[in-house]
Amino acid sequence: MSKPTLDPDNGSIVNISCYKFVSLSSLDERQRSIRLAAEEHQLKGTVLLSEEGVNIFLAGSRDGIDGFVGWLQRHPEFADIQPKESLSDYQPFSRMLVKIRREIISFDIEGIAPGTRTSPKLAATELKRWLDEGRPVHLLDTRNEYEVGIGTFREAIRLGIDHFRQFPDAIEQLPESMKDEPVVMFCTGGIRCEKAGPFMEAAGFSNIYQLDGGILKYFEEVGGAHWNGECFVFDQRVAVDPQLRETGTTQCYLCQAVVTPEQQLSEQYVAGKSCPTCYISPEERMQSILAARREALAATAVPLPGSVPAVNRRPLNVPRRCAGMTLIEFLHDVHPHIDRDEWLRRIADSAVRPAAPSGRRRRPRKTETLSLPLSPEMTVREGQRFDQLEENAVEPDVSADIRFLYEDDELIVICKPAPLPMHACGRFNRNTLRGILNTIYHPQRPHIIHRLDACTSGVILLCKRKRTARLYARQFEERAVHKTYVARIHGHPQQDQFDCSLAIAREPGTDAVRLPDPQGDDARTEFQVLQRLSDGTSLIRAVPYTGRPNQIRIHLWALGIPVCGDPAWLPDGQIGSNRSLSPDDAPLCLHAESLQLKDPEGNPLHFTAPPPNWFQVLEA
Repeated sequence: MSKPTLDPDNGSIVNISCYKFVSLSSLDERQRSIRLAAEEHQLKGTVLLSEEGVNIFLAGSRDGIDGFVGWLQRHPEFADIQPKESLSDYQPFSRMLVKIRREIISFDIEGIAPGTRTSPKLAATELKRWLDEGRPVHLLDTRNEYEVGIGTFREAIRLGIDHFRQFPDAIEQLPESMKDEPVVMFCTGGIRCEKAGPFMEAAGFSNIYQLDGGILKYFEEVGGAHWNGECFVFDQRVAVDPQLRETGTTQCYLCQAVVTPEQQLSEQYVAGKSCPTCYISPEERMQSILAARREALAATAVPLPGSVPAVNRRPLNVPRRCAGMTLIEFLHDVHPHIDRDEWLRRIADSAVRPAAPSGRRRRPRKTETLSLPLSPEMTVREGQRFDQLEENAVEPDVSADIRFLYEDDELIVICKPAPLPMHACGRFNRNTLRGILNTIYHPQRPHIIHRLDACTSGVILLCKRKRTARLYARQFEERAVHKTYVARIHGHPQQDQFDCSLAIAREPGTDAVRLPDPQGDDARTEFQVLQRLSDGTSLIRAVPYTGRPNQIRIHLWALGIPVCGDPAWLPDGQIGSNRSLSPDDAPLCLHAESLQLKDPEGNPLHFTAPPPNWFQVLEA
């Protein structure tokens, strides 16, 4: 808890604490009158009211305090109240509160009525005399452990409690022999002992005393004799020494633990963020976050979201080559396996319609209003988006074994399994990386800034904020990210290191398969043989220096050493179909191994995904 800057020129602030157990009624009226009196005298602090009495912590000028106490003592029930005082160089309270509570000190034990009877009180000077003489007596600290930790009487018994409500259970652990021996209990101002004493007497302790006025009265009257350390106080001063002066001890804003001046020198203490009590190392914090993500994944992906029948929105985006076609021509072109009559039926049933808004903020733009059902003869334009609705759709199975590798306030790094599409496409909508992560991170929508094929596994970088995503996406666009892949291929390359710089077609051909094309986009990949295996296959590492779709798979196919398990680029120069595999199929043996890039400050980042089973087994 941060403290205001000391300003002695403003004069000393008088701090008072006092309580009185007395039967009170008309609490609402008393609440208003106390608040008005405190505000009239320009005081701040906290006053607790209940039917069992009042507990007061206030601070203000000398005149203000004297005026309020005089006002209070004019009420017969508070005529004998005697506040304990200390001074500070600033106002330790931020506001004035008067609260009505069930108890002015929470204990939750029926039958304890300090207003009727309490244990005998022992004056501070008398306790000092007993201790000076070495008189056999047990000193019992009734406070919470965080208070005891910064100071208590020498050889005092510590109960190790975190709240006064735990006091009854702690008393049961005391030796039976103490029940007939003198016990002097103490707390900050004496109020807790007013309830603790009668409780202990009821529990069989026959020689109980309570320190009159508590620790603060003891400091005021006899100083720090027989005391070690400081005393916790419940305001922004946090702690005072035996001279009732504020010390350098503070309180952690996060966990409220007391932090001594020595502890404030620790690297684990960061004002407003952590202290030695609540500090968690970055590694521990991240592991806790990743464990929570794994739990959320299990709840989201078992069963797979797409295994439950639902309306499936399948996106239909008009590519450049289809611009100017009619709607029916476009649909038959992009999905030729569906005959024309079926497309006409779907259009008539409004199962093909303009794409629904994505929910993302976009710059408003003029769009034409299309009525349903759409006309099969309407002209489509490049970039236009449609949705195809499928009722009671069940999506194909995928692997949802997402591995969470790293997470901080900005980045998420995962190892994507295969097969798992990145985005909604074809038969997949909810069974996608995007769909699963949106559920896990809701209401956030992590930004995916680069892609892997559905059947390629490996490391993926995501960003939590759009601004951060732009910074990292620029590195991918500028080819400043170093990526490595591992693969298992058919054949044994003659050279240990080789490369391929064949250009790749801009548009896929039959069955969505791209091929090398001298007129296409430039592409370059370097390869290194890791191991030649006895079954005629090899393990290699690939480094793509450009980011064309399917680049590694196309280059290896063109070199006559295609990737094992590839359904599209087959051995012996054959072409298959670039379909998505199922979890039961043999895997596509291509894995994004690592990413190397820089954070916004220019510091290097290196993320590595664990190798897949097919690589581990063969490597071993």
